Amino acid sequence: MQQNNVSTLRQAYGDHVELHGEDGTAETYTILAELDVEGSDYAILQSKTMQQEDEFEVFRVVVLANGEAQLENVTNEEEWELVAEAFDDLQFGSDDQP
Repeated sequence: MQQNNVSTLRQAYGDHVELHGEDGTAETYTILAELDVEGSDYAILQSKTMQQEDEFEVFRVVVLANGEAQLENVTNEEEWELVAEAFDDLQFGSDDQP
């Protein structure tokens, strides 16, 4: 696990990104981190509502041929947990360390 040297989303959007739901509503998320976990890029995002409940969401970052970053929902529970654990390690340090 490593934090990307070049933050694809932050480079494109700054510290916040606006996501649109299927119903057309938009919500602003803070980009907490961008991580490389096992060769895939991920973004950890948090809305104001999520911040109040100390929650966050994990998205896979896919860079399209035109260079645009696209976010994909991570629906696999094991993949989500692996990235969430990497994010926790980034914030608080790994329990595996002496």
